[in-house]
Amino acid sequence: MDHSQAYQSAKKRVEAKMSFYTHFSVYVVVILLLAIINLLTSPSVIWFHWPMFGWGLAVVIHALSVFVLPGRFAVTEKMIEKEMRKSHKQS
Repeated sequence: MDHSQAYQSAKKRVEAKMSFYTHFSVYVVVILLLAIINLLTSPSVIWFHWPMFGWGLAVVIHALSVFVLPGRFAVTEKMIEKEMRKSHKQS
């Protein structure tokens, strides 16, 4: 892997992490706003936990895909390299 490929690979990983941080930040802000709205308008019926749990599951899956199972980048890069070698041999 040359320098430009290493740079592109690192860039993809950083973009994936930044995407998660943005997703998580938006989640926290929106859930806080929903909790405030819920508690101010109908404190006897708590409903904000439903979007919190549903969206929270998506945030957890996103975190797992970025931080725990980032192997998809390595697999993708190997597949790209293989395809590039094939097309280079055919040229």
